[in-house]
Amino acid sequence: MSLTYRYEFEDRKSPFWAFAVHDGHHIDEFLLSYLSISDEDRLREEDPYTAILAELPFNRFVSGTSRFQLDLNRKREDAIYLSPEQSWGIQVWQTMPPEEIKEKIYTLYDQLYDKISQQIQRTIDRYGYFVVYDIHSYNVRRDGPHAVIDEAANPQINIGTVHNHTKWEKLTNQVLEAFRYGKDRQRYDVRENVKFKGGFLSSYLNEKFGDKGCVFSIEFRKDFMDEWTGEVFPPKLQEYKQLLLQSIETLEDYFAYER
Repeated sequence: MSLTYRYEFEDRKSPFWAFAVHDGHHIDEFLLSYLSISDEDRLREEDPYTAILAELPFNRFVSGTSRFQLDLNRKREDAIYLSPEQSWGIQVWQTMPPEEIKEKIYTLYDQLYDKISQQIQRTIDRYGYFVVYDIHSYNVRRDGPHAVIDEAANPQINIGTVHNHTKWEKLTNQVLEAFRYGKDRQRYDVRENVKFKGGFLSSYLNEKFGDKGCVFSIEFRKDFMDEWTGEVFPPKLQEYKQLLLQSIETLEDYFAYER
């Protein structure tokens, strides 16, 4: 039995990081016999294509392992979905994996958080600060493929910042504004802490490193794909990628004067 967690760190020698911790779909083969959730349901609740969005001139951390094997954006005790209440009412396991396997998963979780911490500390040592774009996507059609989107409750882009130090309020306002306008001044519905406020990864990094950096947990509404089939819509995905790219100038300008 070989338990793995597929991931990649990429060092671009930048103070900025892009994370895509829910992009992965892989589950170790020996775990598949324990699963109840279908491949299609897994894909619908994962964040496919966020690794593409995270292809920025930043340092990167991208996961290739499914959140249904190990969720890095949850607390340790919630990193394995043991009950439907942890997984949108979905029964993940038909037979619970043995304690030995669960402990190995939790050990991997600890090791990965140690590695992430080491990487962020190196960034602080090199630049004095860090910024993380923690990139996710979220569903709005759980009731069916043709469900009507409640636009008031579901912004196109939700940026979670609740765990950040108050030191970063000015930067936060500038980043929000950078995402609101695209090519030809096309306006996007970008709101802060409406749908999501930032997960455990953001909480952990902010608690550990204090005011040395901040995490923008960027949740894109799944307008760039069909939630039910997994089909991607390349023009919309490229629109969102362009917003991420153009926001880099905001970060660079801020730190050119604010370090």
